[in-house]
Amino acid sequence: MNNTFDINRFGLLLRRQWLEFGKIYLMALGVAFGANTIFYLYSFWATIIYPNFTHINLNFREPLFLIFGFLFITAIASNYFSHYGQKAKTVIDLLIPASTFEKFLAAVLFTAVLSVVSFVVIFWLVDFGFITNYRANHGTARELHLFFAIHVPDLFTPLYFVPALATSIFLLGSIYFHKFHYIKTALSVMVFTGLATYIVANAGEALTRNRHQLPTSPFMKVDGKDLAEISISLVLILLTLAIWSITYVRLKEKEV
Repeated sequence: MNNTFDINRFGLLLRRQWLEFGKIYLMALGVAFGANTIFYLYSFWATIIYPNFTHINLNFREPLFLIFGFLFITAIASNYFSHYGQKAKTVIDLLIPASTFEKFLAAVLFTAVLSVVSFVVIFWLVDFGFITNYRANHGTARELHLFFAIHVPDLFTPLYFVPALATSIFLLGSIYFHKFHYIKTALSVMVFTGLATYIVANAGEALTRNRHQLPTSPFMKVDGKDLAEISISLVLILLTLAIWSITYVRLKEKEV
């Protein structure tokens, strides 16, 4: 049997982790569904009660998806390894017959994949339900578009990689800090983000100060994608992989 990865052992680990972590996950998912529904009800309540009422303001959808989505996925990630701050639970976890790599891979699947996909599905279901109901009752004279139908086609490519980066940071915080994982990680992110923004802003200003003198190049476009867009995506991917690597090393240290 492979000591690093075995598919049967990994399947049992996922089942065991779901029995323990699934309660927190389902509670958070229920809160997300309820919060999204409340915001939509607040916007659509008049059209539901009064069929002739057609004035709807859907400007809340973007901040709701971004802010609450960020809170949801980071809260899930921040709680995944939080039990390592409790000695009794740490001992039990160390006795699980699974490799460090399998435990780390399970953490990535639960935090970076399952949490992101589930929130997108929940948001889509709520959005689809209210928009479809409005269309059925008011016809297509004033057709409303689904949230993802508007934003996905022209979405800035690096935004696809932001959820993985965010969950990787809070997953690291869950195993690095012993208490108040979310708060400490959030404060750390704010400090490093501020420093990074300051450095990038000053560097960008220095590099573009004489941009009118720079010659244009046909190579600034790569398959229709702006070079800056591709570069930012690569940076986000590398940062995510680097943080995951640090988390894996930290997990191995915990088990030692």
